[in-house]
Amino acid sequence: MTQKTKLRSSFAEAVADIPDGSTIAFGGFAMPGTPFNLIKALMDQGAKRLTLVANTTGGAQQPRMPDIGMLVENGQVAKVICAFTAATRPTDKLPFTPYYESGEVEAELVPQGTLAERMRAAGAGIPAFYTPTAVGTELAEGRETRVINGREYLLEYALPLDYAFIRARTADTAGNLRFHRSQRNFGPVMATAARVTIAEIDEPIIAAGGIDPDDVHTAGIYVHRLVQVPPAPDGLWPTKRQERKR
Repeated sequence: MTQKTKLRSSFAEAVADIPDGSTIAFGGFAMPGTPFNLIKALMDQGAKRLTLVANTTGGAQQPRMPDIGMLVENGQVAKVICAFTAATRPTDKLPFTPYYESGEVEAELVPQGTLAERMRAAGAGIPAFYTPTAVGTELAEGRETRVINGREYLLEYALPLDYAFIRARTADTAGNLRFHRSQRNFGPVMATAARVTIAEIDEPIIAAGGIDPDDVHTAGIYVHRLVQVPPAPDGLWPTKRQERKR
């Protein structure tokens, strides 16, 4: 029996079957971890009524590169679940804001650590957990709390995903990933929480077993599709390392 490959020849191929109504998480904690190429491919693919999960709604970075704010502007988004739904600086104007204020797109604000833990819980098969984060704030109003050992905790539910779009520095053909710096902030938990994980890879993909097991940050069992980021000038978004090699 021929083993099914995880390699995809293009970003368009990697996202071609994503249906309307999907819940998709996007890695990224500043530039190194953002899957710019997969986001652009999803914009071109056109799936609608999406629920997007990410650290921010995007749009503050200049010059602007593909982000989930562009998916909102493209009319593809029904809801965002983010740690930062508003700008972190009053001088920033986010493209998401007018869509939220007009009621076109729903927003769910989740504390950053809670967001990560909700996805980690989904990957671990834990349906819910209690956390002290957000107790006594507007985010806890009308929600279940419980006093444990004299301290009040808020009930949070796991956040399973249909898809995760992540970016890694290194991958082998089995899907084992090694992240670079902030790529690792959300990439591992998103990969475990998703039914299908799609990773764009900075460096040339190597043969299975080419990454030292001690250096594997996410095991290939959690990764389903791999796309190599091609060098410029293909209209994509290569890494700074690739740009230096040109």
